[in-house]
Amino acid sequence: MVKDGTDAVGTVDVAVVDDDALVRSGLKLLLEGPTSGIRIVGEASDGDEVPAMVADCAPKIVLMDIRMPGTDGIEATRRLLAGDDPPKVVMLTTFDADDMVLRALAAGAHGFLLKDTEPERMIEMIRSVASGEYTLSPGVLHSVITAATDGMADPRRVEARKALEGLNEREHEIAEWVAEGLSNAEIADRMYLSVPTIKAALTRILASLGITSRVQLAILVHDAE
Repeated sequence: MVKDGTDAVGTVDVAVVDDDALVRSGLKLLLEGPTSGIRIVGEASDGDEVPAMVADCAPKIVLMDIRMPGTDGIEATRRLLAGDDPPKVVMLTTFDADDMVLRALAAGAHGFLLKDTEPERMIEMIRSVASGEYTLSPGVLHSVITAATDGMADPRRVEARKALEGLNEREHEIAEWVAEGLSNAEIADRMYLSVPTIKAALTRILASLGITSRVQLAILVHDAE
């Protein structure tokens, strides 16, 4: 294994933090497999256990339950990401309350997954975060957009529409799919293009709009509607 939590064939090392032992065992069964490219290397049952666990197993990704006794997932995330060379954190929960989503993202979380996300989708989203993307379940993305655009005034809509005018037809379509919460692979499938093509196009879109994440792009698209 190399320092960044992946081995020579691209396996992503993941740690699971959840106060429920059954949830931890279930996630291990769901995520590990011969084709998933994911390996569970550590577990913790409370936010206070996270620093020692991460230091011991050096995961690339930490799946962090948002509500736990003692130190909760949001505070544990904030502390973890304040350290040197931290792993990426994906919040994991059974609900998508707007305030919790925004607090988790403010703490620096790189993604947010609902526990009822289909295993294949969960694996894909974890690997997306490992490759440097921010990712949210579609339901969570809707919550973020709703909170961010609540009470939106007309000038904001005008500004968003003006910003999106600089995109070409293909880029507009990709932006719309991102706003729907689709992954790069799902967008590629719908547009009959390769995943690298979609990823490259998305990089250009973010750069041309002066933003840095899929969440910002999704909010901008919804602002313009």
